Amino acid sequence: MKNFIFISIFLLSTVLTTAQTSFHLDTIYANDQKNVALFFPEPIRQGITGSENFVFTYNREKGQYFGLLQAKPGKESNLLVVNKNGSVFSYIVKYRKKLDRLNYFIPTSKSIGNEKPIALDSTTIVKREDTIDNSTYYYNKFCSYLIGRKQRIGRIKKRNEGIVLSVENIVFDKKELYFVIQVENKSSLDYDLNFLKLSIATRKKGKKKSLQRLYQKPVFKYSLPAKIKENETVRLVYVMPKFSLSNDRRAILELNEKNGERNLKLKISHRFINNPN
Repeated sequence: MKNFIFISIFLLSTVLTTAQTSFHLDTIYANDQKNVALFFPEPIRQGITGSENFVFTYNREKGQYFGLLQAKPGKESNLLVVNKNGSVFSYIVKYRKKLDRLNYFIPTSKSIGNEKPIALDSTTIVKREDTIDNSTYYYNKFCSYLIGRKQRIGRIKKRNEGIVLSVENIVFDKKELYFVIQVENKSSLDYDLNFLKLSIATRKKGKKKSLQRLYQKPVFKYSLPAKIKENETVRLVYVMPKFSLSNDRRAILELNEKNGERNLKLKISHRFINNPN
């Protein structure tokens, strides 16, 4: 048991030393009156604090996605969490009498590295297929995380004949914008999807007002259905290359029905695009 504690403390100090030289560590505040919940993208395998006045509890027998942090008055310390897939997360933890935040939803992008990094020598060639697979894995995980959140960016909604199209959230991560889209079928007929497209519309100058559209191709689509049954609600994500809009431009999300006329065009203001979550 002593050897395990020694190894854990050594691992914690080693990772933190590396992390502090390469990353800016976020700070999480806790106290002894309330539980601060940390939700991770993968089940927690190990959680270690650097001081006894901080306690991080999680289910050691059955892997769960969240752990609870409590703290007693004292000096600041650190928290190291290793997920089931080897992803490592590191934070500075401090005691605070009054807490402004009780829940932290931590995305995969906050990981400082992996427990078992892959060492590549100069003769190793990274194949394009491997890069694509890694990107697909990340998109799937992050999109799944966004679908599970209840965060909203604003009221962006359009209705037509019992079909409701809405953009629930727009999130910026790395070099992409993630559009969390919801489609509700409140009608008594199934909705067969023909296409769902996002375009940028520019208003032409002159006496005759018209819109010029430029369609944007998603780099990834998550949970796009072919059919939405009656009284069914689906949520999906479109991953788009990062872009911004001027005041005279706007994004338009088009939902088109196959062999039907229940079509919708949802206009998205430039302020939502330029100020994502």
